[in-house]
Amino acid sequence: MTESYPMNGGDGSYSYTKNSTYQRETINYAQEMIDEAVAKKLDIKSLISNSNTLRIADLGCSVGPNTFIAMQNVLEALEKKCLSQGNASKAPEFLVFFNDHASNDFNTLFASLPHDRQYFAAGVPGSFYGRLFPESSLHFVHSSSALHWLSKSPEELLDKNSQAWNKGRIYYTSASEEVANAYAAQFTKDMKIFLNARAKEIVAGGMMVVLMPSLSDDIHYSQLSAGQVFDLIGSTLMDMVNEGLVSEAQVDSFNIPAYCPSPKEIAQLVEENGCFSIERMQMMDPRSKMNAPLDAHTFIMHLRAGMEGVFTKHFGSEIVGEMFDRVSQKSAEFSCLLDKGYKEKNQVFFVLKHK
Repeated sequence: MTESYPMNGGDGSYSYTKNSTYQRETINYAQEMIDEAVAKKLDIKSLISNSNTLRIADLGCSVGPNTFIAMQNVLEALEKKCLSQGNASKAPEFLVFFNDHASNDFNTLFASLPHDRQYFAAGVPGSFYGRLFPESSLHFVHSSSALHWLSKSPEELLDKNSQAWNKGRIYYTSASEEVANAYAAQFTKDMKIFLNARAKEIVAGGMMVVLMPSLSDDIHYSQLSAGQVFDLIGSTLMDMVNEGLVSEAQVDSFNIPAYCPSPKEIAQLVEENGCFSIERMQMMDPRSKMNAPLDAHTFIMHLRAGMEGVFTKHFGSEIVGEMFDRVSQKSAEFSCLLDKGYKEKNQVFFVLKHK
């Protein structure tokens, strides 16, 4: 069973809807690369030889508006390819499946569907660490800022008799090799399940595009910029332990269920699966196209929108509110981490084609 960590729903101050512009930058940055992959590598004419419907899925869609922007980008790329292949007289219809955990705020998602969309829409609740669709039913799969979420935290981190016991920490960045290896092993298990499921669901010749946080092959995990931010949150929790607001056992039993793999790790798992060819894989820096510098307050709001549910489930809403308030008060330290760590390429873009 996978654990569920939905982004904050609704459209309030801490909602994902209002605090996901950084993730949107990643989607916009990748638009040209998706256009190029579809134009050069996807044969739409053969995909819809027996049907005039192209079926697309966005895995880990959350609540919008990012998923609508991503799907519009994908549809435009597919439409251009259709025209280039002489399909203008019989343009295909598009069916888009929006997938996320059942606890996702689908009400907000579908209430905000674009009125001028050129596709039919359907929701598919469930974890992408398992089958979601019938065999050979999808032509194109997209996933952005989602696949770094693990199905669960590695169990070894909670075992006091294990060398991977992560006492006093909530992540692997400043932990031992054993802790980092436990995270890597959990990602490997999850990614194998993910690839096996998509191999069954995507038609031969179909395409999958993934954008996710990553770590360059030549950088040690201790330098992971996101991890350093999580370490700051962990130290804040330990301050609260020392003040008697949180028990030490609560911190010892909590680990953020997310992992940033290297391109090398991903490529190895794809090759082991054997059902996909890697058409393109590269690190990217979406921040390079941002007009404004990273702002500590805005970044903390993004963190809260994306991760509040994970913390609340374990510590309770009152503790989590206090925790984020305290992290905000460390804005100088936070800004230093952002300036230092978020200048490197920290996202990976890869295109897989079903053999």
